[in-house]
Order: sequence, then C-alpha cells, then structure tokens
Amino acid sequence: MPNRLFPQRTNRPAPVVGASPEMTGRIGRFDWSTTPLGPLDTWPEALRAATRTILCSPMPMVMLIGREGIMIYNDGYAAFAGARHPSVLGMPVAEAFPEIGDYNRNVIDFSFRGETLSLKDQELAMDRNGTLEPVWMDLDYSPLLGADGEPFGVLAIVNETTAQMRTKRALARSQEQLSFAFDASGIVGSWDWNIGTNSVKADSRFAELYGVEPEAARQGVALDVFMGGIHADDRTMVAEAIRKAVEGGDELRVEYRVHPRQGGVHWVLALGRVARDETGAPTRLPGIVLDISDRRAQEALLSASEAKFRAIADSMPQMVWSTLPDGFHDYYNARWYEFTGMPVGSTDGEEWNGMFHPDDQARAWEVWRHSLETGEPYEIEYRLRHHSGEYRWTLGRALPIRDAEGRISRWMGTCTDIHETKIAAEEREVVAQELSHRIKNIFSVLTGIVSLSARAYPEAKQFAGELRQRIFAMGRAHDFVRPHSRASRPQAQQHSLKALVEQLVAPFESEEKSMRLSFTGDDAVIDEAAATPLALLFHELATNSAKYGAFSARDGRVTIEGRSQGDRYQLVWKEQGGPVVEASPREGFGTRLIALSVEGQLGGKLERAWEADGLRMQIDVPLAALSRSGRLQKTF
Repeated sequence: MPNRLFPQRTNRPAPVVGASPEMTGRIGRFDWSTTPLGPLDTWPEALRAATRTILCSPMPMVMLIGREGIMIYNDGYAAFAGARHPSVLGMPVAEAFPEIGDYNRNVIDFSFRGETLSLKDQELAMDRNGTLEPVWMDLDYSPLLGADGEPFGVLAIVNETTAQMRTKRALARSQEQLSFAFDASGIVGSWDWNIGTNSVKADSRFAELYGVEPEAARQGVALDVFMGGIHADDRTMVAEAIRKAVEGGDELRVEYRVHPRQGGVHWVLALGRVARDETGAPTRLPGIVLDISDRRAQEALLSASEAKFRAIADSMPQMVWSTLPDGFHDYYNARWYEFTGMPVGSTDGEEWNGMFHPDDQARAWEVWRHSLETGEPYEIEYRLRHHSGEYRWTLGRALPIRDAEGRISRWMGTCTDIHETKIAAEEREVVAQELSHRIKNIFSVLTGIVSLSARAYPEAKQFAGELRQRIFAMGRAHDFVRPHSRASRPQAQQHSLKALVEQLVAPFESEEKSMRLSFTGDDAVIDEAAATPLALLFHELATNSAKYGAFSARDGRVTIEGRSQGDRYQLVWKEQGGPVVEASPREGFGTRLIALSVEGQLGGKLERAWEADGLRMQIDVPLAALSRSGRLQKTF
C-alpha cells in the first residue's frame, strides 16, 4: 500500500480539495513505526479515513488514538498547540499535556464507553509560556469507531474561548463595581428644574425623600413644593445657595435636612450644575441628591467622642500626647502646655525633643526610635523643662494603637511629673545605705563581742569561732543584696542565688581546690528577706563539707542543681569524692540551724540522704519565699 493518506487521482492535481498540505505532509513523513500505531501503510482504513476527515476541516481537531491517546491533529489544532507543535504529533496526550493528564484520561475512558461529551466554556489550567494559567474552551468529544463498531480512539473538536471569557468576566466585574459604586455613593434621587417654567421633575425616590407624590414629581411641580420638604431651619440657606448658582456660580453644592414621607430627618447633599442658553441665560438646573445621614451621624459621634476625649485628657494630672505612626507629634493636652509654658503647636513634630535636658536628649531619641521600629511599649525617665526654667524628672510612657490588620495607626502617650518622687527615692537610698553601713558595723561589733567573750571562756573558743563565721556569712549576704555603698557592691550579679552561693562557698576553696563547686539548672532572684536564711544554710553546708565531707578531700566536689516547678523551687546539694559519712545519732546545732533556715524562715521542706559517694540534700521552698518578684533565669 502506498505510504500516503490520500489515493492519487488522475483528474485532479491536489489530493483532495480543502486538505491541509502542511499537516498532510507532516503526517505522511512522520515515522509512525515508533508509536503503538505502527507504520502509516498498516493503519486500518477507519483510522486513515478519520485522519483524512480532520485534515479537510478548518476547525481545530485532534484524535487521541488508543488508550494511550496518541495525538493526530490538523492545522487548526496545530495553532492551538502553539509552541508544543510539532513535537506533540504522535505523542501520548498525557505526555504532551501533563498538567491536564487526569482530565484527558477521564475523557478517553468516557469515549471508550461509546459516549459523547460536549462542554461549553470548560476552564482548564494549562501551561502557557512556562506558567500555568486558566484557559477556556468549547470541547466536543466523540468516539472513533472501527470496522467492528468498537471505539479505537477519541475525536475532539476544540474551540478556544479564552478571549471571550476574559472579556465577559471583565465586563461582569466592571458592572459589579459600577453597581457597588452607585450603592456606595448614596445617590437617592435626581431632579431637573426648568427655570423658565419653574417646573421640577424628579424620580420617585427623590419625590419620596421630600414628601412629594411620585406621579406629581414625574409630571413636574413648582420648586416651592420640594422646598416644603426641607427642614424649616435650612430652607433659607438652601434658597440662597440656589440663587447664587443661578446668578452666576453655576455649581450647586449644599448640605441640609429633609423630612421624608416615612418620617424622621435625613441629611442630604445636593449637587447640581446650571445649564445656560447661547446668551448665557439660565435655563435648567439638573442635579442629584445623596443621603449623607450616616456620615453626619458618624461625624456627630466622632465630634462627641473627640470632645469627651479632650475633656478627659485635659482633666488628667498627666501630660497626654499622641503621634502619627512615624512618631510625628500632633496632639498635646492642656497639661503639657501648662507644664512647659510653650505656645500651642510649637512642640509638634520633632520639636518635642528640645524640651528634654541636653544630657537626656540622645537617650530619649534612642528609646523612642526603638519603639517606633519594633512596636514595643515606650517607657523612659528623663528631665523635662518646666515653664519656670527648671528641669524636672518625668516618666514618659506610650503604647501603640493598632488597626484590624495589626498595623500601628497611632501612638498614645503620657508624661508624669515624678520629680518629688525621684528626689525622695534618692534620699531614701542615701538613708538606706547609711542604715546598711550601720548594720554592717553592728555585725563587726557582734564579732568583737564574741571574740572578747571567747577569751574569757576558753572552753567556748571553737563555738565562738563558728559563731563568728556565721555572723560573717550574714554580713556577706547583707552586702550582697543591700550594699551600704557603691564600693561595697559585689562584682557578681546582684540578687542572684547562684552568685550568693558562690560568694559564700569561695572561702572554703583553696587555690588547688578551685572550680570544685558547680551550680546548674535554674537560677533564682532573691531579696533581703531570703538572703539571711540562705546565707546561714549554705554557710553551714560548706562548713560541714570542709570538716567532714567533699571539701575535706583533695578531689571532692559539690554540685548544686536548681529546678523551677510551678510555684516551687528545688535545690539539690550533692557531695562527691569525700570520705564516707553517716547520719549523726544526735542532732547538732548546725543541723538545727539548717532546718530552722529552710523550714522555719523559708517555709520549705528539707530531705537528707547519706549516699555511698556523699551527702545529698534536697531543699524545696515556695518560689515566693525567695523574692517578691519570683523571677527565674537559666544557668548553664
């Protein structure tokens, strides 16, 4: 059989009128032996006939042959395939169009059941120019039947309607937006006043708004009839606005109140333009009215709210201010101007920074910029210039106001005069330091008395020495949380339990025994009330360890682990590497002192265990007993 689709005819130069020479040639030259269809001259007549049919059609057509959907198509479909042509010729459709593979497999299954399918404006997501985009098509699918009447493929007629659908959807969106625009505009009616005949024609909505019969408004009534629907207090103002427009102003724009037929009062905005003849004489005044009742109500509420805010802000003892999101100051209450003595508006924008003490300006700017960049609350103490010329200590605070999307729309802040409080606090600190100094002197006097007493009673020398060490521990604890001067402030972190323990235990570690204490887990903040019992506790533990436990041996070690569990705090003191110790048959004074410190003063629980490698003591106390703040931090 010749390797061509169309039989040669002697009475006609071309194979068949209407057949596409381009796709006919491509199909004839294609090596079909590489496909499941086999060489062209082995094709069944039904397939050859179907191929001749699509090649003679101007409509975009494609045949999907076999379950694989081997593609054979005409010139119209080649244009639709775009950049995929001619590589998709003879290719399985799932490979040619992988993005719609499932869709085409369903179509093939449908047609192989002998059914037809017609789809109007079917939307598919297809790869166009390297990206998926929606396309729309009219699609008609029919099964191709062989000589035995069984389907051997699918014939698809493709008509892309993407351009029409996009136009249709754009038109629908435009109409929808136009509808929204009319609804949002609040237009409730229109009128047309014939100035020469003094006849006003209006639509039914306009008429009802002014209490005029709709039919009469359609026929035309005198201007005074509509003027009767305007609030009595506004009629003169509206008449004057109309007169000015007619006499030369041309534009009419006026807001006033009307009495609708259904009762109540509505605010409206009337907009119109005067039409004139060739001589310039006014002939008509057409226009529209918009219902602005909601806007007026909101303005009234806003005005009342603003008046209420100003009354509250001006009655506050604090200076109140606000800024735009970028930090531009645009409002201060009356207290600000009373305090500073500055003219209204003179400290707007960035001028407010000039009111600070020169030594505080850079710091105030830095803190304020940080809040603007991060949205974190603003809080700072600075000196603000009083109208007397004195700089007074002030507490500045501000919080951001955010919209529904979380964006900052405004900052609201206050300045509070804390000058007397600040000075009083400084004076109290001086008194506290002096009192701390005197307490430290009392500790020194106590240790002196103990030393003198020990000379008189030699048999109490050991007890006196231990008592002095306990007093020294109390003194170190006092200095730790309440130094009597800056010079006496410890180098370690103040109010840290870990730092206090390390300071108390340090005297028990010689140079060759350094780094034998480790504190891991959660550190805790302590205050003055907890410092004394804790100092006595750890002093006794370290003393006993130096006498009998880990610190008495060269390789001994002590580990302390802190754990926070809810509102409780646990400490575990564990000794390792020391001599084996056992529980004493009787309770000594040191043991009683430890129990008194933990259970009596801190309200905690104490558990001891003399394990094979050393003493293990667990202490459990309420977190609140350590510090009024009860804060914790992690220690590594």
